[in-house]
Amino acid sequence: MTDLRRIDVNLILVLDAILAEMNLTRAGEAVGMSQPAVSGALARLRQQFDDPLLIRKGRQFELTPLAESLRPLVAEAMLEIKRTYELLPSFDPATSTRTFHIGATDYLLSQITGPLLQVLEKEAPHVNIEFGTLGFDQLVNVIDLLRRDVTIASAAIGIPGKKQSLFIESFVCIADKNNPAVVDGKLSLEQLAELGHVRMTFGDNQTHHIDEMYTEYGISPHYSISVRGVLMIPHMVAGTNLVGWVQERLAAQMVEPLGLQIVETPVKSPNLTEAVHWHPSKSSDPAIPWLVSMLRRATELLEFGDEPSS
Repeated sequence: MTDLRRIDVNLILVLDAILAEMNLTRAGEAVGMSQPAVSGALARLRQQFDDPLLIRKGRQFELTPLAESLRPLVAEAMLEIKRTYELLPSFDPATSTRTFHIGATDYLLSQITGPLLQVLEKEAPHVNIEFGTLGFDQLVNVIDLLRRDVTIASAAIGIPGKKQSLFIESFVCIADKNNPAVVDGKLSLEQLAELGHVRMTFGDNQTHHIDEMYTEYGISPHYSISVRGVLMIPHMVAGTNLVGWVQERLAAQMVEPLGLQIVETPVKSPNLTEAVHWHPSKSSDPAIPWLVSMLRRATELLEFGDEPSS
């Protein structure tokens, strides 16, 4: 049995940073330590686990199999330590100074950040929010859920844990207002097949619902440009004869400033449900359901432009 009196809890903090960053300099920046200090801590951790944990491969480092197996365990340990030192039996938003960690795509952050901060200014003026952007592949695993308080992403991408729906997104086709192929604001199936497209991608070899939608209509679109995510699509369509598909909300925001138009087509895009996700172990934290309720309030503010009636 391990003698707990011999365990330095600070080493868990360093180990968590090393497992996340796989780089001693970046790990040091994450925990506020110098690179030599992190190197010394790694030496102690290697002795503790009788394993190198981090090994060089070419110009980069990678985790050993043991280190990979430690990632979920250390993430869970960090969560428990945080609970022990920070969480109170109850949560009072009016006086709390807690920092919440929220992950989302760049598009979702562009939409939800303003309304959420507006709601929090009234309900919890002293809390802090740290926003983190999901990778373009939008993959979220159990460790990601443990590291964040909540994650906002599509309800359909298979994130483990608990979730609650926030709002529904519909997609529309956009084109430059001077695109000669668009007549009376419309495009035919044949034109969609012929025109160049700006395609959003979410990772290597990953298809998304726009690809699947075209397949259902028997269309093989010509993709002239591919871009990670969705925010750049309106900018790449503007001033060209290309077309693209973006969320209707984003399209409405970009039509005027970029000189675009929303185009009617025979193709109907399926709706997507955006949801807030969290790890089941966080359900006992009274601040998490409160945060979820604030996100739902922010969503109503986003949808209707005013605070919902109480």
